Amino acid sequence: MRLIPNLQDALDDRPVLLFAFPVVLSAWFLAVAAELGVFSFPLAALILAYAFLPVAVAYLARDTPPPTWMDFAIIALLWFPLEFSVGQQLIPKRAQNPLHLAAYGVSILLGLSIFLLFRRLSGMKINVPRSGRDFVNLLLGFAACAPVLIALGRVIGFLPPFHLPVQPSATRIGSQYLIILAATALPEEILFRGLIQNSIAQRFGTSTSTLLVAAFIFGCAHLDNGPQPLPNWRYMILATIAGVAYGKVFEKSTSIFAPAGLHALVDLIKHLCF
Repeated sequence: MRLIPNLQDALDDRPVLLFAFPVVLSAWFLAVAAELGVFSFPLAALILAYAFLPVAVAYLARDTPPPTWMDFAIIALLWFPLEFSVGQQLIPKRAQNPLHLAAYGVSILLGLSIFLLFRRLSGMKINVPRSGRDFVNLLLGFAACAPVLIALGRVIGFLPPFHLPVQPSATRIGSQYLIILAATALPEEILFRGLIQNSIAQRFGTSTSTLLVAAFIFGCAHLDNGPQPLPNWRYMILATIAGVAYGKVFEKSTSIFAPAGLHALVDLIKHLCF
């Protein structure tokens, strides 16, 4: 239970220890690449640059309380290379999906190391729910956004016609929900709500404008997602609306798991019924 405070104290005493994180995470990523038989020196150079650059910026900003423009730069350095699949040409197609997941893991762990342990950015809500109200917020958020997303998604041609789940067993649906939560919803909510929305709110104040800006950023992140032709403006519109709901639940709740749970539920319904 004392692990996070102990790590924070160690980094306060010796800030240079922060550079151990990119070393360990890069080594892990390259071990995965080697296991897949796709290790190369250009790939090693790329992952080392990706892991060390945001850490170097964080180290330079160590004497300035967050959030500053350097913190937004760190977020961009963690996000953009993955968003635009930098280095994809270095990896054979058969290994792209598992290595993308590995890179995703490096990004999230590096972001938590920088902002939770080193920068100590408050308001990230990286904790288990502290109130049953979080679950209520999740359900209220779903009740508010799901009808809008479904109706608008059908009108603009993003969603196909509704259909019942092919295999509606509770075990299968539950496992799919947990996979979506762990692989997509929670990492994205840590980035877009815990880091981006939270940093904007702390820098410029919590307001409707802050919520809308963060939701719009979330929406724009889906412009390069299929299945429609790119840029996928249909997905951007719907993701922006969903981002408003996720952001509001984040504001009202005690834990990042509340918006992540809502995000996973929306994605699950899309996957099962459309």
